[in-house]
Amino acid sequence: MAEEVLKADLEKTYSVWRDSMIKKDFRLWQQVTAEHRQVEVKNRIVSEKLPFPASVFNLPAPPPLLSGLKFLTAARNGRTAKASYFGKIDFGVGGEPTDNLLVLSFIQSGDGFLYDKADFVNLTALPEVREELAKGDLTYLKGVPEAQPSGIVPVAPVAVQPATTLAKVYVFCPGREVEVLVNKVSRHKFINGKEAETVMGGARGGLNEVQYAVTKLEEGTGQEAMTIRVYLLSEVQGVKPIKVFEYQVAEKGVAAPHGTAYFDLDQSVLAKLKGK
Repeated sequence: MAEEVLKADLEKTYSVWRDSMIKKDFRLWQQVTAEHRQVEVKNRIVSEKLPFPASVFNLPAPPPLLSGLKFLTAARNGRTAKASYFGKIDFGVGGEPTDNLLVLSFIQSGDGFLYDKADFVNLTALPEVREELAKGDLTYLKGVPEAQPSGIVPVAPVAVQPATTLAKVYVFCPGREVEVLVNKVSRHKFINGKEAETVMGGARGGLNEVQYAVTKLEEGTGQEAMTIRVYLLSEVQGVKPIKVFEYQVAEKGVAAPHGTAYFDLDQSVLAKLKGK
């Protein structure tokens, strides 16, 4: 498929997807959104105990228009495709947008494409890259995995039931990659960072399983401090989160390459979450 034809097809899909978000049209959103992305979005919403489908459209900012941006390239690999843009990406939150990179991802379905996701790359710390892209030099894109279609269509995750409790996985892992799997359903990957993610499906009544795997990164020493925790969050104001699982490695300590642990969600824990 010629790049111009591919570009037109992808931009048409993005335009319709953007309209579905602006108009809060759930049926249209379903028609133009990749299957795995639909399941992931619903899983996140019901796991955060938010209303579905209304919360599909609760974005911090509206999706940006492509008009005014400089088209860089469009590429296809199997049933996956990407389109990259450069310029003042306006999310409608005020201020003066600066020149940055926007990469849109799509999945082919039948004769057309479905929208998957958008990756925003802030180039503030890369002024030389801004200059290159402004001149049409695409060298930087070749080294950005997010800008290259992988050819691998993501498998839709298992659909989870609405959560009865709101749970979060927190990981601090400088110099390491940490993968966490909760109840064989909620998968998480953390790379050289400090962040928290919602547990898909929340914590279940009774015994819950936490599996983790730890890998040292090339830039790591293998002696950095590390923490993996699971918290249960209360919906009652003033009630602090309850830590139900923790695996911690002190600085200069040795992290186990993998492990499995369990925590019990019983009535006493549920009572604490309700502030009783």
